[in-house]
Amino acid sequence: MDLDVVPQEGNATLGGHCKLMYARDAGGRLVGVPSRGWEAEEIVTSHAVDVLLARAEAARERAARGLASPLEYWMHQRRMDVALLSQTSGLWQWRVRRHLRPGRFARLSPALLARYAQALGLEVAQLKGLP
Repeated sequence: MDLDVVPQEGNATLGGHCKLMYARDAGGRLVGVPSRGWEAEEIVTSHAVDVLLARAEAARERAARGLASPLEYWMHQRRMDVALLSQTSGLWQWRVRRHLRPGRFARLSPALLARYAQALGLEVAQLKGLP
């Protein structure tokens, strides 16, 4: 990409901030250029956020009916999936999936609850409930 074609349309999802993109200058060298983004990026990002919010709401409803644990809601609300929560908490993915069941979650030790709370940026009491 050349310096003169770096998108500057604006992207509301960036909140007025710029992001760094790399482009070729007149000498053919790669240089960092601030970009305000472009409309296509904004549309895709907004759609992805809407999908994540819908997943979180569906998980909250399942947890409220007792079909899922509050961990599933908080995982989706923090825009994570099982793989990312597993990596962040240091637990195997199969263990995280098992803890998404309400019965298993209810029996978690305080140490495991603390690991999940830290990975999700919550207090343990908040993790155990729903908003």
